[in-house]
Amino acid sequence: MRTRELISGAAAGVVGGYVGTKVMNPVTTKLYELAPEADKAREKAVSPGSPYEIGVQKVADRLGVKLTEEQVKAAAAAAPYTVGVTGGVLYVGLRRLLHLNPFVAGLISAMALFLVVDEGLTPALGLSAPDSAYPVSTHLRGFLGHLAYGAAAAATAEILMSDRRS
Repeated sequence: MRTRELISGAAAGVVGGYVGTKVMNPVTTKLYELAPEADKAREKAVSPGSPYEIGVQKVADRLGVKLTEEQVKAAAAAAPYTVGVTGGVLYVGLRRLLHLNPFVAGLISAMALFLVVDEGLTPALGLSAPDSAYPVSTHLRGFLGHLAYGAAAAATAEILMSDRRS
């Protein structure tokens, strides 16, 4: 693979992941609004707070860096895009290296983020309560949100990569 193809593919993945994250946010917000009130109350009761804010604070503490609340919130706001961009680059890798079709690559990328990050690392690192503490609707919201992410990330990356082939 030539350097130019590598860079253009990575750029398509970055943009695709960013767009996927932008699409996922309103989808999960709407699904949260539709959740039963009892599920929302249970989720709120077990949640230790924003996983991204908790993660940023943990990293800052580890590094011995003092952050203001405003700095923690700013870094936490950027964190979902970092995760999303990673998934977009994974998508392009699956397409280019394994030659998977767009649907399969988008689904794998989305489910990798959902399972590894949301259902795996987030509770394992203490950024959320254990998975079993949350109602099923919480997990379903994450699953469906990630499907929306994967579709948007794949579509965006495909458009960008097809422009490079024309």
